Amino acid sequence: MLTWLAIAVAAFAVNPMFPQLPKLRSGLTPIGLVGLLGVILLVADMLALVSELILAHKKKPPVEGMMVGRIYRLVGVLAVILGIAYGFGKLATFGTFFSLFGGMLLGWSLQAPVSGIAAWVLVSLKRPFRPGDRIQFPNLGLVGDVHDTGIMYTMLNQVGGTIGSEEAVGRYILVPNAVLFSQVVINYTVLQESPYMLDEVIVRITYDSDWEAAERILLDAALAVSKDITDATGVQPYIRSDLYDYGVYLRLRYQTRVKDRAEIAYLLTKKIFEDIQRTPSVDLAIPYVYSYRAGVDRRTERREAGPPEDTEASKIREIEIDLIHSSQTHEKVDIEQLALSISAQGLLQPILVMRDPANGRYEIVAGHLRYEACKHLGWRTIPAIVAENTHANGAKPAQHEVARTKSP
Repeated sequence: MLTWLAIAVAAFAVNPMFPQLPKLRSGLTPIGLVGLLGVILLVADMLALVSELILAHKKKPPVEGMMVGRIYRLVGVLAVILGIAYGFGKLATFGTFFSLFGGMLLGWSLQAPVSGIAAWVLVSLKRPFRPGDRIQFPNLGLVGDVHDTGIMYTMLNQVGGTIGSEEAVGRYILVPNAVLFSQVVINYTVLQESPYMLDEVIVRITYDSDWEAAERILLDAALAVSKDITDATGVQPYIRSDLYDYGVYLRLRYQTRVKDRAEIAYLLTKKIFEDIQRTPSVDLAIPYVYSYRAGVDRRTERREAGPPEDTEASKIREIEIDLIHSSQTHEKVDIEQLALSISAQGLLQPILVMRDPANGRYEIVAGHLRYEACKHLGWRTIPAIVAENTHANGAKPAQHEVARTKSP
């Protein structure tokens, strides 16, 4: 600022001392033009300084003042270019050049901002979402709570992203308004006075559980945890079910507040779990063990019985995975769950296979799912008991081939 001030003062002070200097087409002398340019740059820097002081007074970070100051300095540079064109009497020519090329360039560069402003006007008039709504951009994989709808950007408080749950994380994301014309937007809370949605908690029970008691546990838990929501919506929780290999899926469906969905699901799951633990007639089904209590009983029996006898272990041999054929298919989720259990505890029971003498390969008799889980873990071999084929004359199968199990 002092530099531009010194240049402007010196130019205007010296200019009257040289009346013989030729004048430009604008009527200014070269020294007078330098003084004008100094004033332009001085004003730009003054505006930048004032902006920085105002933002500093508002406790804003210094970098925000620098960002605004750069805009004023850019405007100052453009004003200097116009000042030079004016001084040499070429302002009209410059205007013609700008109208031919600059207008086209400016229109192309402002396409997205103009679209953003149009989208902002549309959102303000139609109000498909408002500050406070929870919206989702499926194509962007983004969910967030609308914090503000500006002229150029919609500001979202991101939901999820850093956590595996539908809760706001306090990380703000700016979505250009221009993309609203090409993106699908889902509004979870289109009615802010009733921001509810249907959710479910799934519980798996064994086939020998008391179904009625299990339903009472789930419904009572929903009524206890979300009573205010049930009263507000008038929609009662209900249950749907599915059968699967290891028990019954009970699906508790209930109305929940969109923004409290994760917390309410946690409270429901905790209460259901505690109530089931206090109810002997209801048992949780765990795949591959079939029952939580049965699994505990089996582990207790194994601990009390001690290590298996050598004669039992000697019946087990290790067979290459590639030599085994499985004729059954299983759900991927079941395979992955069992693989996790095997990776943590090992394979507790070998599979049973039968050898085909014609090709030397093995067919699984029992343990198809265990085989798929070990294959999923990348095992090259698997512990197995091999039974020979029954003879054509009806003789009994030969004794199991024996070998000692190796570590997977």
